[in-house]
Amino acid sequence: MEKYIPEIRSQLRSRIIEVPSVIYRASGIKVLGTRIKSLLFSTDVSIIKNNNANSIIAVYPFTPQLSITQAILEVAPVPVFAGVGGGLTTGRRAVDIALQAELMGAYGVVVNAPTSNQVIRKMYNRIDIPIIATVGTIDDDYKGKLDAGARILNISGGARTSEIVKHIRNEYGKELPIIATGGPTDESILATIEAGANAITYTPPTTAEIFAGVMEQYRNKREE
Repeated sequence: MEKYIPEIRSQLRSRIIEVPSVIYRASGIKVLGTRIKSLLFSTDVSIIKNNNANSIIAVYPFTPQLSITQAILEVAPVPVFAGVGGGLTTGRRAVDIALQAELMGAYGVVVNAPTSNQVIRKMYNRIDIPIIATVGTIDDDYKGKLDAGARILNISGGARTSEIVKHIRNEYGKELPIIATGGPTDESILATIEAGANAITYTPPTTAEIFAGVMEQYRNKREE
């Protein structure tokens, strides 16, 4: 029997980004006492402030900067998993950034796929919050990342994501926490969950795309 969930909305805050409800079929991952099933993939503070996801995964294709991490942590109403580099930004700098992210309140740090196992090991010995290691292909050294101290895998393999998730899940069993990108449809998200993902990363529409819809509504009202 499906439970009825009462819902309270605000007139001024009714325009929020809602993650696909199918995500909540996932088991979730309990991180520092908080159960997380959905992660919103964004660094846009206005989107981060106006969504219903369980958490934020703040990874971006630039050198990690603490001012960006601090801004996200200040506005996010939910746990934040902060990107700390590992590709271009690596070595001691990535480790130092990870420590600062922890001290500012991040629930975990995310390292890029090229991050060496040596850097992960140094980071593991330096920080207390979990390290989330990104895996882009089945050939990535995910075993080495886990042995070095990564606590969670973040599978981002494009169209092959569910295949990679299933392979790793079969190898490691139910104990390994796995985050994965779910794809654009409910069917692709459900397939990723059924493959073994505990939590799903959702990429929201951009601010520009949302604004385009809002402006279209404004124009239609003026024409009435």
